[in-house]
Amino acid sequence: MHDPDEISTIVVNVLDSKKAQDIKLLRITEITILADYFVICTAGSTTQLKTLSDEVEKVLKEAGEVPLRREGHRSSSWVLIDYGSVVVHIFLQEAREFYTLERLWSDAQDIELQGVNTAT
Repeated sequence: MHDPDEISTIVVNVLDSKKAQDIKLLRITEITILADYFVICTAGSTTQLKTLSDEVEKVLKEAGEVPLRREGHRSSSWVLIDYGSVVVHIFLQEAREFYTLERLWSDAQDIELQGVNTAT
């Protein structure tokens, strides 16, 4: 079993390796009991959205982590993968702009990511 810091690092690295756009890591421990981290990113197409979600699940499964639940998988403009302490949000651009999670969770600590695709 990995701690939330390790899980979030794995997720960010997987998303970056598959060219996810505008990756954000929000630490929400201090403001909610929902999770410790939200990882948010943008996919450039529905194909990439599926690739990103599949790869996150594959790599974490190999690391012994299985999701508690999935929402919007494969057929949508967004995917949510809930690992309990870390919740992964993968959006197409339009959906990300609609849901504006960064604004909704503006009290969260935005963790600076070194060497990953955080440009908008």
